[in-house]
Amino acid sequence: MKKTVSRAALVGVALCLFFIIFQISVSSTSRFLKNATNSAKPTQEEVTRKLKVISQPNSHPPKSLRLPVESPIICDRTDIRYDLCSINGPTVLDPSKSTFFTIGSAQHSITEKVQPYPRKFEKFIMPRIKNLTLTSGPQMPPCKVPRNVPALVFSVGGYTGNFFHDFNDGFIPLFITVHTIFPDQDFVIVVSEAPNWWPSKYADLLTVFTKHPIIVLKNDTPTHCFPSAKIGLISHGFMTINQTLLPNSKTLLDFRMLLDKAYTPQAQPKVLTSKHTPRPKLVLASRKEAKGRSILNQEQVVRLIKKVGFDVVVFKPKNKTPLNESYALLNSSHAMVGVHGAALTHSMFLRPGAVLVQVVPIGVEWAAYAFFGRVAKGLNLQYSEYKIGVEESSLVDKYGKGSLLVKDPFALQKTGWDPEIMDIYLKEQNVKLDLIRFKACLKEAYIKAKRFMEANG
Repeated sequence: MKKTVSRAALVGVALCLFFIIFQISVSSTSRFLKNATNSAKPTQEEVTRKLKVISQPNSHPPKSLRLPVESPIICDRTDIRYDLCSINGPTVLDPSKSTFFTIGSAQHSITEKVQPYPRKFEKFIMPRIKNLTLTSGPQMPPCKVPRNVPALVFSVGGYTGNFFHDFNDGFIPLFITVHTIFPDQDFVIVVSEAPNWWPSKYADLLTVFTKHPIIVLKNDTPTHCFPSAKIGLISHGFMTINQTLLPNSKTLLDFRMLLDKAYTPQAQPKVLTSKHTPRPKLVLASRKEAKGRSILNQEQVVRLIKKVGFDVVVFKPKNKTPLNESYALLNSSHAMVGVHGAALTHSMFLRPGAVLVQVVPIGVEWAAYAFFGRVAKGLNLQYSEYKIGVEESSLVDKYGKGSLLVKDPFALQKTGWDPEIMDIYLKEQNVKLDLIRFKACLKEAYIKAKRFMEANG
């Protein structure tokens, strides 16, 4: 009898302890969620750490590519930049519903929503990206257009139309994804949303990725069926390809070879021949008609560049500028100079070993290297930065030399890239280059460009 009572007492004590622990756990979780919801603005250290995480390459392949296939639909949402979903079996796409259907258990149906755009960390743009629905069930819609190769699905919404973002958020992640998932396999590109001009502008480049016509959901009505599908694009960071994460160790140089194939299928760098001593050709990316970051004394700068010894081509890329023309210009040049901006994305068209000088306005130092310095390094360009002095910025005239905007930009950016603050640096700021100081920079660039020209034509 004593033994029975003892056991009952122990069970009672155990239940009490469990209830107490459960209450503490619920209370702690509630406080955590409340604090997370009402958290204060991040500190400077937190923002710096977040920017570092976003800008650094991944340290592992996507989890969904390492897991055994146990479900008709698997989504990996662990990366800060992107979500990647897999449909592991026959699937039917209904463009009118932006939905992929696949066969699954009626008792354990699956539905996933995914935005296939690799800027998941950015709260401003992601609400504008359309969701795709992936669902499994006992039945699928009838197939109107059969396909015998997998689908690779992504969005070309968001910032598309800005040349930098077309590559940073589009073609470089596409290159990474193809060489991660389909290194030796054919596939069909399905675009969930895209501007009307996008398929034609990038037709030459898209045909290098796949021989199949691009499917754009908003322009399509019949159902398509595929043996499987991947939804999303893998990003390694801003303008970055981490070769250690790819099974075939591809790099930015391999990406540039793809550009070669797209825009100059049989092109070779032309050797300059002249009775006179040839001058290296420099492309000056002009922002004269852009909003912000234009060179106010551009005519004087052009004369200075010529005086130093370059032949100068003033490059004013437009949205309708054919990319094969831009490629031909940069691929035959020896140097490029420009103020930080999307036009510097054309530096990918320079031959390895050419010279790139980025003029860096105040307040954009971090972005200058993350967006274009990194590309230059990856393409083996001879890269340098001309960081303007305070007196070379038009912000001095507007806000005064003692303004925090001018003397300590990072203090205003410590809680992140606030749109109102960044608009000041990116849209209100122009530069008037100090010709004496800039001349020293150009002389160094000339020596490098001359050597490159003599060695490579």
